[in-house]
Order: sequence, then structure tokens, then C-alpha cells
Amino acid sequence: MPRLDDPQQWLPRHGDALYRYALLHLRDAALAEELVQETLLAGLESQHNFAGQSSTRTWLVAILKHKMLDHYRRLRREQPEAEPDAQLADLLDPAASQFLPDGHWTQPLQRWGDPHGLAQRQQFLLALEECLASLPPRLARLFMLRTLLDEASETLCQELAITPTNLWTLLYRARMGLRRCLERDWQQGESV
Repeated sequence: MPRLDDPQQWLPRHGDALYRYALLHLRDAALAEELVQETLLAGLESQHNFAGQSSTRTWLVAILKHKMLDHYRRLRREQPEAEPDAQLADLLDPAASQFLPDGHWTQPLQRWGDPHGLAQRQQFLLALEECLASLPPRLARLFMLRTLLDEASETLCQELAITPTNLWTLLYRARMGLRRCLERDWQQGESV
């Protein structure tokens, strides 16, 4: 059964990993630092709850993940919801469908090579980050919560007070916006 590391060693042993994880998902250095500090403090306050079913780092990452989700929920409560971005409005138009009647794409997809290799490339990560930033804030936040932070659909529907169909539609818009942006800005693709 794993034991909890000495709390005085959390920052030197796990601080960099927690910071990189937060920075990857938040894209804001100051906010990442703040949430890592909150994570370490929450860990100290709740170390008696450590069940020993994971490593200290895994346990701290789980706390950090909850802190990030709380941050996004706070943002959602504090900011009025904006209408969908104008450039994504055509996704609502059935005449502008991205699919043929047989279910295939109307435009050929791009061959991006090995997805695992691309994900490791800094240039692709920067392009993805820029494309996420170009999405309307609500769509980017929802995409990150569902796809990157693996938040359950049921939880998102409950938090946002939307139906599963509406959630699917919003995620579809986010994915289509990312696809368009990456196909436009990511020069490594070749036609399938």
C-alpha cells in the first residue's frame, strides 16, 4: 500500500509536475502557480483522507484537477454566456452540413501522420493552443473540461444546466472550429 510522502517534500518532488500539468490545461502561468499552491494547501489540510490507493503525485494531481474544475465553474458563474461566434454560425445551418448523406465528410480529411508523434511536437501543441484560444470562451472551456480533463458528460450537463444533446452540439462546434483552424494553420497536413 503506497504511503504519503513527507509534506515538506511535496514541492521539490511534485511541484514541477503539478505546475506543468496546470500550465498545459490553463495556459496561464500565474493561474497555474496559484492553483498548484492551492493544491498543496488542500493536500496538507486533507492528508488524513489519503487512502493509500495511489501514489502521492497521483493524489495531488487529482486534487489539482478538482481545483481547475472549480476554477472553470467559478468563471462560468461570474461571466455572462456569450452567443456562438459568428464564424461558427454556419454549423447550425443544415445547408452547410459537413457530411454527405452516406455519412462521409464533404471535404477530405487531412492526413496528419502519427497522432502520438504529433502530440509530442511543440509546434503542433502551440498551433492547438492558438486554435483553442480562437474559439469562443464557452466552447473552449467546455472542450477542455470534457476532452482534456475528462470531465463526465453527466456532470457537465448538470453544471451547465443543459441537455446531453445540447452538450453534444456544443462539443461538435468546438471540434469543428478546432478542425478548421488546424487545417488552416497547421501546415504539416497532406490530403487523404
